[in-house]
Parts: sequence; structure tokens; C-alpha cells
Amino acid sequence: MKTETYISRYCQIENNAVFVDGVKLFEMNDVSFSEFIKNAYKFFNIDYPKFFKMDSLSKLAFLTAEIILNKECVLEHENDIAIVFANTSSSLDTDIKHQSSIQNKDQFFPSPAVFVYTLPNICVGEICIKHQLKSENAFFVFEYFPSDFLLNYSNQLMESDKANKILCGWVELYQENYKSFVYLVDKQGEILHNELNINTLYNK
Repeated sequence: MKTETYISRYCQIENNAVFVDGVKLFEMNDVSFSEFIKNAYKFFNIDYPKFFKMDSLSKLAFLTAEIILNKECVLEHENDIAIVFANTSSSLDTDIKHQSSIQNKDQFFPSPAVFVYTLPNICVGEICIKHQLKSENAFFVFEYFPSDFLLNYSNQLMESDKANKILCGWVELYQENYKSFVYLVDKQGEILHNELNINTLYNK
């Protein structure tokens, strides 16, 4: 028998604003992504110095996940939460920065700090390290927001007892264009986890 799952919490970050469960909690106008994400980090009282060494995609994913997981995870315990993320640009924003560092043969100086983020799933790793998540995790690349895929993949993980909860979402960033929409799939809640509700929340 198929177990019903629910969206227990969700967070969306775009246009220099942070929404949690549909409520705008933070906003900055007329600033760069770098300035916005740094101030959002401070606003939510996050204490994780490694954040400032991350690339932009990882900062976006980490902050969105942190807002959801800060009440879900106990750092002293292994937390049975899987992660399933997707986007359309992969790690292109960082790839271009890395490429520019090796383009000029006369000034060849590839940065290890940039190179380490030239895979999109590194942002998932940052979240797993912070919250001691040792369940399934994956990062996929699609041309569009894959609500059907996120639904089916996460439900499969739940039904096969691979995880107790699933952190799902879309984390897209290329230069100053970005959007993250991350939600927690649980066995209890008020919003039924189905494709209609996923798309409705994503498009809010």
C-alpha cells in the first residue's frame, strides 16, 4: 500500500527575498547576490564560518536548506534525511570562474578553492557535512523544474525505507540569476506531497 507523504516545510529564495512557508521573512533591494546572501545568512543567525568559502551555488543551497533543517536536525545524532536536488545550469557559474583562472597562459593560476566547487553535488555535500546526513543524496540536471521526478524519486526513497524524510528542491544559479525552492517531505503534515502542490508552491 502506497504511503501518503506531505510537505512539512518549504523555503524559497529569489529576487533578493527569502520566503519560509509562504511568508516573506527577509528582503534586500538593489544589491548583488553576494551582498544579499551574506546579509540573509546573518539575518537567520547562522553560525557556520565555512559558508563564506563556498561558491555562490553552494551558498544558495546551504542557506535554503539550513532554514528548513535548523529545527529538524540534532547535530549529536545521525539524521535520517535524504537530499534530492536539481537545477538547469549545473555548476556553470563556478566552471566559468575556474576556466577564466586558467585561460591566460601567462597568468596561469587555477584556484583549488574554486575548482573544488566545479560539480553541482558539492553543495549537497556541504549540507550533509553540516547536519551529519548519511542517507541517500543526489543532484540532477534538467532543462525545467522536474516536479514529477522529484515526487516519484522521493516517494521511492520513502517507500523503500532509504530515509525517514527527504529534502527536495530546485537550486538554480547562474551569475545574478538564481532561484531556490526547497521543501521537506515527511510522513506527516498538512500539505499533501503531490505534483499539483509542488508546482503551486514553486510558482508562488
